[in-house]
Amino acid sequence: MRNIVVLDAPSNLGLRPPAPGTVPGCYKLAGALREQRIVQRLRALEGGVVVPPRYDRGDWREGDGVFNAGALAAYTRKLADRVERLVRAGDFPVVLGGDCSIQLGASLALRRLGRYGLAAMDASPDFRHPGNSDRIGAAGGEEVALATGRGQDDLTDLEGLRPYLRDEDVRFFGIRDVFEEDRAELAALKIPVVTVGDIREWGADALATATARAFEIPEVDGFWVHLDADVLDPGVMPAVDSPDPDGLLPDELVALLRPLLASAHCVGLNVTIYDPDLDPEGTAGALLADVVVAALVGD
Repeated sequence: MRNIVVLDAPSNLGLRPPAPGTVPGCYKLAGALREQRIVQRLRALEGGVVVPPRYDRGDWREGDGVFNAGALAAYTRKLADRVERLVRAGDFPVVLGGDCSIQLGASLALRRLGRYGLAAMDASPDFRHPGNSDRIGAAGGEEVALATGRGQDDLTDLEGLRPYLRDEDVRFFGIRDVFEEDRAELAALKIPVVTVGDIREWGADALATATARAFEIPEVDGFWVHLDADVLDPGVMPAVDSPDPDGLLPDELVALLRPLLASAHCVGLNVTIYDPDLDPEGTAGALLADVVVAALVGD
């Protein structure tokens, strides 16, 4: 049995301000899940926190590239150091974000170690890049594109390791059926996309089991799981920055996560985007903690 180690990565550097003069509240995700006793319920070890730089976009304007880029690059290296250390030790990190840009830390860490895949649970593919958009800026909607080498060098080629992920080693789950243009681009790149409709047609357990087995080839050293809370339907998870309708229900997400996280080739998990500022009663946070615990340890 590997030790589960909970590590906080409370960065909001990759999201646009929800309103002028404010900052995204997802940096409180880790604290909110800890209030739900997630460490104790996972029977996990304490991994501490990787403190992010200040959220400060300065005089950034549309067209300037990714905002907070210098801070993001520094934080990605710092988080990668911690994730790498845990994976090398044979532990299983559960990284509590934060926005989705924290995934770059895990991707860089694993690239240092070899060739790893990514199974991303997300309402949208976070694949915005200069080749398909003129609105580059928020790395939290661009992290998979950045990790596969698309975008500015100061984020895509840290330590000369571009790309951190190969296209063929990425899998998306829970993408909403409405993202037709994104799905077309990913299909052309041969990046598999499993929509909510696909999951309901083919079955979450079967699809996840097949994906875990697909990562068992000798060329791939393992894979990481990325969980964006917005993969859930906003009827149960409204506390996200982009609550797209027609998402997964909690039992469907647990059924999807369990075979992936149970695989001996899965080396870690991060949880992102839930914003406690949008959840004054804490019910969505309690649900997210329940999903993670049920998927990992079955309680």
